[in-house]
Order: sequence, then structure tokens, then C-alpha cells
Amino acid sequence: MKIIILGAGQVGSNLAEHLVREGNDLTVVDIDGDKLAALQDRFDLRTVQGQASHPSVLRQAGANDADMLVAVTLNDETNMVACKLAGTLFNIPTKIARIRAVDYMRHPKLFGPEHFGVDHVIAPEQEITDYLRKLIDYPEALQVVDFGGGRARLVAVRARAGGPLVGHELRNLQKHLPGLDARVAAIFRRDRTIVPEGRTVIQDNDEIFFIAATENIRAVMKEMRRGDKSVRRVMIVGGGNIGQRLAKNLEDVYEVKLIDHNKKSTARLAEVLKRTLVLTGDATDEDLLLQENVEDMDVFCALTNDDEDNIMASLLAKRLGARKVIALINRASYVDLLQGGEIDIALSPAQATIGPLLTHIRRGHMAVVHSLRRGAAEALEAVVHGDARASKLTGRRIEQVDLPEGVTIGAILRGQQVLIAHHDSVIESDDHLILFVPNKRLIPKVEKLFSVGMSFF
Repeated sequence: MKIIILGAGQVGSNLAEHLVREGNDLTVVDIDGDKLAALQDRFDLRTVQGQASHPSVLRQAGANDADMLVAVTLNDETNMVACKLAGTLFNIPTKIARIRAVDYMRHPKLFGPEHFGVDHVIAPEQEITDYLRKLIDYPEALQVVDFGGGRARLVAVRARAGGPLVGHELRNLQKHLPGLDARVAAIFRRDRTIVPEGRTVIQDNDEIFFIAATENIRAVMKEMRRGDKSVRRVMIVGGGNIGQRLAKNLEDVYEVKLIDHNKKSTARLAEVLKRTLVLTGDATDEDLLLQENVEDMDVFCALTNDDEDNIMASLLAKRLGARKVIALINRASYVDLLQGGEIDIALSPAQATIGPLLTHIRRGHMAVVHSLRRGAAEALEAVVHGDARASKLTGRRIEQVDLPEGVTIGAILRGQQVLIAHHDSVIESDDHLILFVPNKRLIPKVEKLFSVGMSFF
């Protein structure tokens, strides 16, 4: 596929890395020549330096015969104008725009074909806010992702000694949870993938991915760990777009404190946030954190634009007694170093945004794509098409499907039903299959499974 990416920032660079490795023909456009040079040094792609919304720059980038344009610059207006030009002047079939301003998102008609012609809108701040909310709602989880519009969830959790199922075989899960169906999709043990089978024994410190209907998630988590306390108090550091959105999202359910160093920002936030206690100060100040009882916080979220401040504030909060700390980290190298140490969750904004983008880029009919384990693995919700003659899936039991090694089918969404997948489950046309892919290199093989033969047409 021939794809043009506008913007070589964190999101654009992260997306370029994913797409180049999957064999796409890629061109990246940015006004910053240094960023483009750094990308060219790392990946096999073309770059064009220039203003992303100028027709001449788009033409130079190959817009005349491109299959897709992904506009992820930091400027919403540039992204929208570029999509309009891509459709009007170059007839590019698919246009995706990153939109940050809430004001634009309140008027979805703006993105319709008669206006800016944006086929798919990605709102990074909202994606990250939703992601953080799930991590707060499930404080023992490492990652929580939705399928089927929230009817099913895939959750990553660290098994801890004392959990009812730790030290026992997976097939005992049904004995512990009679009448409740769930499926362990994958186990990572010291960063090595373990394909889950009935006789697989769960060990302390295993990273376990399981899938279940949303209403059953908490019951399954209790099998993996000793009961964790529920969340009551949340402290947020940083009053930017993400910090404000998260506080607004949480304040009706949790006791929320928000700290920002800028007096003008905190004055504005105090007017917008009705139940959140807004404070002016430096979150790396130990005296301030102690004064605000950081040791009583169930979750501490450092969400400023400065990686170092987020890291230091999180480490300090953890040392002072905060139960779970989450830090927003832009630099991918920092995320890998910090995740799972003193900082419970190091969250990359670019990584949290990549799933919605990949949903629209993947071959086959992908309803949802989630990037897992900092981009190393993926979970997909893919739609089955075709009859038994044309499809490799329709009419077959799961045990008959030739899945790539390590790939598992965790659940089937059929209408409004969430059916946990078993070896004898029969796949039907129009089913949505939820698959766990432990290694991204297997994605092309998974996509081929969902291709439909010509006899179907």
C-alpha cells in the first residue's frame, strides 16, 4: 500500500516504524529536516521537506497515486486542509486526520465529504484519557482494551503469589469460576511467549492476557492475584489537555486532586472542574506531596509534557507511599527502561494512539486493532466474510483453523453475544473474531486468513 504520512513527530514516527516493517511504500512529510533525516537513517522510506498542506508538497510526496493519506501534524487546521486537498485535487481514497481540539470534535459534520472530506478522525488526547480511565478502574491491570464496543475486554495482569490460580493449571480456571467463561489468550514469562494450554501452570510474575465479557473481568482478575483494594483517591500532575480531560472524566466517581505549576492554568482549571481540588505547585516538591497526603493516593498520574518531570514526580510519589503510579513518557527508550520497575505503568502517547490508526490501515476487515506490550504484540477484532467455499474460516471449528504459531482466537462476537472461544467452537460468516498476535511479524499471515476467495464474488 502506498501511504503518505504528514508529520514526523512522535505519532508519525511511531506509525512509520510500524508500516515500514509491514512492507508498505511510505513517504513522510514534515517541515523539520532533522526529524526527516533521523527517520531516513532508521527506516527504508522516502521523505519530503515542506508544508504538509501545500498542493505542490503533496504532489512531490506522490499524492497522485497514493492509496492513503494520514495527517498527524500537531496542527489540526493543517491536517484538515491536507485531507481536503487530498480528496479534491488528488482523489486519494482514504484520508485520516489527527484532531486535538475539542471544539472541532463537537461538530462532526465538519469532517464529512461535503466539507473537509476526512474519512477517519483520530483524537489522541481522548484515546489516552480513555486508556487511563480503564487503568484507574482496574488498578491491578497493566493494560485494558475493548472489543465489540465495550462488550468484551482483553486485560493484561501480573500474576502474584497468593492468587487462587497461581501455581495451578489453567484448566482449573473453570472450576474456580463456575458458570463464568473466560480465556487466557497469552502468557509472557520473562519476556518469552508461552502458548496457553489446559496443563499450563501459572507462575508468580507471569504477565497474563485474558479475555472475557466485560461484566466478568473483575472476577477473573481475582483468580490471578490477591484481592487489590478498590480506587478512591487519584492525584493528577499536569493540567494540560490530557490532565484536564482525565480529571473531568474522574471527578464524579473518585476524589481527585490536580497539581499544575502554572497559576493561570490552575485558575482556569478551577473554574472548569467542579469537584476536583486544583493546586498550584511543583509535583517534584516532596513537601508539597506530603502536605497533600500522597501516601493515601490509590493512583498517581504524572501527565505533564516533560518526561523528566513525570519520571521524577512518579518515583517520588511511589517512594512516599502512592499505591500505583502512572507516568506519561514520550521517549520510547524511556518507556522500555521504566515500565514495571518503581513506575508501575509508563505510557507512551504515540503507542496509545497507534491502534486506532492501524485499524484503518490493516488489510482485511479489521474492526479494532490494539497495540500491546509497547508495540511488540497486537490484539485484533477481525470480521469473517464469505461462505465455506471462499473463506478459510467460515464453517470450521477453531481446532481446524491453521493459525500461525502462537496466535490464539480468544472470543467470538456474534450479534450481541460474547462467546469465549473453545477448540470446538464453529465460526460463522459475519462473526467478529478476537485474536491475540504475540509477534507483529505474524500479522500478514493473520490477514491472509481473512481474505475471501474469488468464488465468493
